[in-house]
Amino acid sequence: MADDRPWLAAYPEGVPADITVPEKPLTANLDAAVARFPDRVALDFLGAATTYRQLGDQVARAAGALHELGVRAGDRVALVLPNCPQHVVAFYAVLRLGAIVVEHNPLYTKDELAHQLADHGARVAIVWQKVASLVDATRDRTGVETIVAVDLPAALPLVKRLALRLPVPAARKTRADMTGPAPASALDWEKLIARAAPVADGVPGPSVDDTAMLQYTGGTTGTPKGAILSHRNLAANAEQNRFWPPGLRDGGETFYAVLPMFHVYGVTLCLTTAITIGATLVLLPRFDPGMVLDAAKRRPPTFFPGVPPMYDRLGAEMRKRGVDLSSARYAISGAMALPPDTVDRWEKLTGGLLIEGYGMTETSPITIGNPMSKNRRAGSIGVPFPSTRVRLTDPEDPSVEVPRGEPGELLIQGPQVFSGYWNLPEETARVLLPGGWIRTGDVAVMSEDGYLTIVDRIKELIITGGFNVYPSEVEEVLRGHADVADAAVVGMPGKDGGEQVVAVVVPVEGTQPDPETLRAWTRERLAGYKAPRRIVIVPELPRSMIGKVLRRQVRENLLADGS
Repeated sequence: MADDRPWLAAYPEGVPADITVPEKPLTANLDAAVARFPDRVALDFLGAATTYRQLGDQVARAAGALHELGVRAGDRVALVLPNCPQHVVAFYAVLRLGAIVVEHNPLYTKDELAHQLADHGARVAIVWQKVASLVDATRDRTGVETIVAVDLPAALPLVKRLALRLPVPAARKTRADMTGPAPASALDWEKLIARAAPVADGVPGPSVDDTAMLQYTGGTTGTPKGAILSHRNLAANAEQNRFWPPGLRDGGETFYAVLPMFHVYGVTLCLTTAITIGATLVLLPRFDPGMVLDAAKRRPPTFFPGVPPMYDRLGAEMRKRGVDLSSARYAISGAMALPPDTVDRWEKLTGGLLIEGYGMTETSPITIGNPMSKNRRAGSIGVPFPSTRVRLTDPEDPSVEVPRGEPGELLIQGPQVFSGYWNLPEETARVLLPGGWIRTGDVAVMSEDGYLTIVDRIKELIITGGFNVYPSEVEEVLRGHADVADAAVVGMPGKDGGEQVVAVVVPVEGTQPDPETLRAWTRERLAGYKAPRRIVIVPELPRSMIGKVLRRQVRENLLADGS
């Protein structure tokens, strides 16, 4: 039977149409890397190096310590950590016991943390010392019994730890940014690991079909839901990722962890894919262009995952310093549209490839990407990954496929697709269809040769005067104006009970664009019903933890302001 995947012709040589779906849990990938590359540097944290042999030992000891604390298979363990070596160790130690990792953003408020902690019911939380008191304050609403506090400076090189003790303002500020007082009841991570014995061989580990993670997502509504990701889901996505860039070398790559590892994008590229291929993982506690370039002097990157604003800021810093990142052969961008200008600037500065990909928490997350070759196509999210199939359907009836070239809801099937939401069977039934297909909530168009372009999100579609308006189309036109740095377009209540198109615009520094002039600009380039009825000028747009504009928050802000 002929293959129904026209996009396979775009695959570079060496990228398979299908992968062999792993039959081993994620922990087996770490064990294999330790065995194959024991003396290779696994982690670099601001100059402090950890080899794979040392990482394997630390994970075994951490698993032994957690087992002594009563953690067992199926238990949820909360991680509230920035990027640091302790994060990697804790992640794999929890998995080694067959327990379930639940990642949390350490910048969340007490209420945001309390909601998630109560939902999954973790009894043990491994927490950045700076926010340990915040987690401690949730105990009256959650099941947290034990808090293990992680001191970030403990992972620094000795000279940097000593420098933090200097009685100078810069050292005090850095120390305050990295650490803070932990509650008296909290256990100390470093002391706990130092006195622990490695987990006993007789303690059973996970199977490939066990749940590895609960990753919280807002999905198409604002209510956080825990996506259930199995070892098989995450291991399959790591396998897909390792084949996508042609010539990726086991034991020969250096990945930069500038994406937060509490986000599923950072999990799959830094915590799973990098470890699976025995790469060196350069960990940065936060994204800072100067910090990246300083690290590059020590360990030049070969693979750089990020989001568009990171590439823009890093490019500006490279030009300022007169340096490049010519070692970075591959870079993949996600979470938001990748502007062609960003690609051009990055590729001129590095000589490597920067491509756009697509994913969602519920798919581990990556499902679609531009080929890592001259076949990449600007403005498109690319083609489905190996062992991944897609359909475009009527948003009102997912059983009806739309003709090629017409917009439809994107449905995805593959080994990386999750099994459902934690304790939310009705929500699961809304998005998971028979045959393992997931409704993404995104509207896309497919070209004849299989390339996909996202038009917009179904939930953010604006209906005005009976016509559909896709916000991204209007935003793209606005960004084309010389005085507009960024824009977000939302639907606001109209006098007739329908919606009206409203744009919120961030001006280029030093400019003062006139809203009426901008409206005229859009009317010249868009059908009348698509042009914004109002334009509001703001200094900045609300963004997610990885820089994605939050249209829902934009709309709420406008409503709160009475705009």
